[in-house]
Amino acid sequence: MRLLSHLLKRFVEKGQLTVITVDGVRHVFGSGVGGPCVTVRMHDKKLERDLFFNPELVAAEAYMDGRLTFEDGAGVFDLLNLFSVNRKGLGSHPVQQALRKGWRALRRFHQANPVAKAKENASSHYDHPAEFYRLWLDETMAYSCAYFSEPDEPLADAQRNKFRHVAAKLKLTPGMRVAEIGSGWGGLSIYLAKNCGVHVTAINVSPEQLAESRRLAEAAGVADQIDFREMDYRDLKGPFDRVVSIGMMEHVGVHHFDAYFTTIRDLLGPGGFALVHAIGRMSPPGTTAPFIRKYIFPGGYVPALSEVFASTERTHLWVADMEVLRLHYYWTIRAWRHRFEARHSEVEAMMGARFTRMWEFYLAAVELGFLHGSNMVFQLLLSDRRDDVPVRRDYMFTGEEALAAQELRLPPSPSSQEFAQ
Repeated sequence: MRLLSHLLKRFVEKGQLTVITVDGVRHVFGSGVGGPCVTVRMHDKKLERDLFFNPELVAAEAYMDGRLTFEDGAGVFDLLNLFSVNRKGLGSHPVQQALRKGWRALRRFHQANPVAKAKENASSHYDHPAEFYRLWLDETMAYSCAYFSEPDEPLADAQRNKFRHVAAKLKLTPGMRVAEIGSGWGGLSIYLAKNCGVHVTAINVSPEQLAESRRLAEAAGVADQIDFREMDYRDLKGPFDRVVSIGMMEHVGVHHFDAYFTTIRDLLGPGGFALVHAIGRMSPPGTTAPFIRKYIFPGGYVPALSEVFASTERTHLWVADMEVLRLHYYWTIRAWRHRFEARHSEVEAMMGARFTRMWEFYLAAVELGFLHGSNMVFQLLLSDRRDDVPVRRDYMFTGEEALAAQELRLPPSPSSQEFAQ
């Protein structure tokens, strides 16, 4: 334990970590004040050394493989919460600093997403059975940040809020042609077709998601308004009146940002504009955590806003509007994690124990990243010209009111009627 103890003494400043080694000896780190108290048991002598050199990846793999277990009522969320509140202590250790320097040097390799590789990377996460996602997502099947009126709002309502919020920002009118880049399980496309009367070309590289999206669109009665296509965003041709991309930019990779924004710009017809909704970080440019990079989102990267705006500058796009959602994804993932835990036995029966533990680790890690880390979500409105997007934001609010009234079949207010015209 000599190496690992050296790291943990510097790492655990808040709360307390008790490590039970293979020989049954208990090692205690931290005072127990200001954070959770967690007890773990290591079932593999080799873990002591491996955790010292790459704790973020090795802890996840050890939990997935059953070589690291919890005692005294603790679980993986408690361990990751302890890590989350002590993040600075870990990052300041010389070995960890050297490791992060190496990751930064390899960013271009880690985030390489040419067309074939992008499809492979997306498939590794999204081409699980729709039944798996249906177990713990809500009825909208939306797998991105919701938009909450209050923290405890039902998840399905918050996801519909997001659809409505996006639709209002896009200022849609019946008959418009809309491109959706990265269409997920089809929830947004179905909403736009059904409530706004538009024609959507929705692209995705996941056959599993596309098959389920077509089924859901048929059930909603809007299959004739949506063209679901299996293709990379770089292969889509316009023009379109609007372009929308929800939760897709995180999969692009920083060295492909210019291609992504250039594609969006070139897809827009005269007077058109786009909405991009993505996870970002409020901190400077960084890297993707090794567990997320290896097991969850290979090729993915959450950008700093400086990297996003540098690319919009190079691609000559107007950022006509920006909104930052700071806690909405924390509330979203918290709901997903609770729903996942409630269906744990069903997930394990469907996907196996190792996969289930991997997903537990993933959901806990990203939830805490939005609570204690630097992650947030941003929404951009982008256009080729300065006045394609209305110059006042009022239209968004009246648009949401009009859509909400339409969904409830209530008579809209005069200001909402003005939006619809």
